[in-house]
Amino acid sequence: MESKLRPPLARPGIVSRSAVVDRLLAAPSAPLICVVAPPGYGKSTVLAQWRGHKEPRAGWVSVDRRDNDPVVLLTYIAAALDRVEPVDPEVFQVLASPGVSVAATAVPRLVAAVSAMTRPVSLVLDHVELLENTECLDAVAELALQLPPGSQLALASRRAPALPVALLRAQGQVVEVGVAELAMDEGEARALLDATGVGLSDAEVTELAGRTEGWPVGLYLAALALKAGVPRGDAGLAFAGDDRFIADYLHAELLAHLPAELVTFLTRTAVLERLSGPLCDAVLATTGSGRVLESLEDSNLLLVPLDRRREWYRYHHLFGELLLSELERREPDLVPELHLRAAGWCEANGLPEAAIDHAQAAGDADRVARLVATLGRLAYAGGRADTTLRWLRWFEDQGLMGRHPPVAVLGTWIHALVGRPVAAERWADATEQGVTGAGPGPAPGAQAPPDGSSMESHRAMARGLLCRHGIDRMLADARTGLAGLSPASRWRGTALLLEGVAELLQDPAGQADRADAVLASAVEISIPDGALPAAATALAERSLLAIRRSDWGRAEALAAQAHGIVQTGQLDDYIMSPLVHTVAARAALHRGDLAGARDRLARAARLRPLLTHAIPWASVQTLLEMGRAYLLLDDTAGARAVLSQARIILRLRPDLGVLPAEVEELWAKLDTARQAGKGASSLSTAELRLLPLLATHLSFPEIGQRLYVSRNTVKTQAVSIYRKLGASSRSEAVQRLREIGLLGG
Repeated sequence: MESKLRPPLARPGIVSRSAVVDRLLAAPSAPLICVVAPPGYGKSTVLAQWRGHKEPRAGWVSVDRRDNDPVVLLTYIAAALDRVEPVDPEVFQVLASPGVSVAATAVPRLVAAVSAMTRPVSLVLDHVELLENTECLDAVAELALQLPPGSQLALASRRAPALPVALLRAQGQVVEVGVAELAMDEGEARALLDATGVGLSDAEVTELAGRTEGWPVGLYLAALALKAGVPRGDAGLAFAGDDRFIADYLHAELLAHLPAELVTFLTRTAVLERLSGPLCDAVLATTGSGRVLESLEDSNLLLVPLDRRREWYRYHHLFGELLLSELERREPDLVPELHLRAAGWCEANGLPEAAIDHAQAAGDADRVARLVATLGRLAYAGGRADTTLRWLRWFEDQGLMGRHPPVAVLGTWIHALVGRPVAAERWADATEQGVTGAGPGPAPGAQAPPDGSSMESHRAMARGLLCRHGIDRMLADARTGLAGLSPASRWRGTALLLEGVAELLQDPAGQADRADAVLASAVEISIPDGALPAAATALAERSLLAIRRSDWGRAEALAAQAHGIVQTGQLDDYIMSPLVHTVAARAALHRGDLAGARDRLARAARLRPLLTHAIPWASVQTLLEMGRAYLLLDDTAGARAVLSQARIILRLRPDLGVLPAEVEELWAKLDTARQAGKGASSLSTAELRLLPLLATHLSFPEIGQRLYVSRNTVKTQAVSIYRKLGASSRSEAVQRLREIGLLGG
């Protein structure tokens, strides 16, 4: 949204906050500015005025709740910075790729882009209190800590953000502004009250400023109340910042003196984050809302225009919250209906994600399911995994996992692709409700898949991906899935990939030609459809088949093609990419490129924590080929580590065709191979999961919180990592990890 990238428009009546702005300008070298106060203290106004002094080297992002997806937040930050000075396009490509690692890849790329700018840059993040996602807050912290000299990050928040402020404070690297600095003095109070057209004597201004304790929005609400006819002696809030008193005041002193039709407009439209004339007309089932909005803007600074055409607005956040509270007090039964109308308008007018929010608020599960089934895969493919997971979590929270089969299938795929096997299985079980007789079955209005295919085809492909019932069933499921797909479905390449892999693992000798042909068709279909992950995986599988045949020329060509797709598609962090990197390593080893092989293996090893029984065939295949590559490098410790991981998966999924026997055959070779010392290749999956966080500001206890383990566990794993890397400290370990390619960026 364009409006998120601009500060509030400067309008007549806004008071200059020169004292506090001058304080901020007096610290040009502090990388972090924190403006923290309860609502209504003018935080946004102060930072907008500060930003005006920093133009044109200043960006702005207004945070909202949808930014609780680190990829969404970082994309807005990158877009804001790009308007100051062009940001490397690769940053946006990385952020828009499926499965991107925020800590390991996205944040380092963005920091590097800022560091590459020709001159210092300033950036404001407004309403940071809305960020609840830990990854988002960690990303903001890393950006603040790694800004190049002269650049500044300014945050406005209702509460102290979970950032390393104490660390920066100790270094004199942060400027903090709070209630004391933001409270208006009598001169500023006079300017604000005069701008509203309320004529007060000096004594009255002094009294009102004292009663509100200089709280800007309290002064403004008092002025509006006076204009509405409240006696002068009753105006003004004595309890600045107390929500209950504010709400009571709004009800008793302000709304009670406004025309009933205007109060109805204000309260009922408070369900909207953004307001436009047509949207308000739809929600209120009326006409003429655009004229009301224009009138409100002319007379009320609590309605904020979001564009210069005056088509979209929002209420001041505090005012909107108070109005919504008043609506729930006055007309609680009407709230769901208002959200339903908003959802219908948003869906019909190209705002599907806003429609999801309103449909969820209204409890319209059918509409939510229809929209999520269509948007969820696109959001994940665009890098926004957390957004899709948030939508899916709503169905879990509502107890609706099995009531909407297309959503259940989506949940199976997304959780498998992010490496969450338990959740993937739970959603897979939900896809079968009503088919097997377990659970309540689909809702009467449960929709078919959005691509026009049969529901059973999508269920079958999800079963095939998870391969919970063996390779023979995987092959049957892949064929069932393919048969039920519509001719225009973009899943056809994926179905062919599953079929080709199943044939290859079922009988690599007898089905080689058939499997190769099916996989070639998967590539041919997937590339035009934009299904690059499926195309890269199918090419890697074909390369492995060529290696089995000792056709190394063909194997290298196919591996190079697969690797090229991973590079151009920015798919380095995708769950299937370790297979591509490993096949490329095998090809490099054959041509004697040991350095290239080690680099490819390091890239694969970085993603080993994703290799679980969620997608067991791909995980074991990848680990087996990594083991073979490590043995060719005389790295028995590395081979043992990956084969041990493969054996754990095989205990849970033993029926994977030829893979179990091949893993055991390679394991037997370890007993006769020359034993080498443990190096980076022998890191466990738990240790690999720790690596990206080692490179951040987080302490061991904080890392433990992120990984849901104890501080002692983190310390033990870190010591083990240091030993395997030959490092004596955390910083030395991080440097070594970057050198060998185990840290992305």
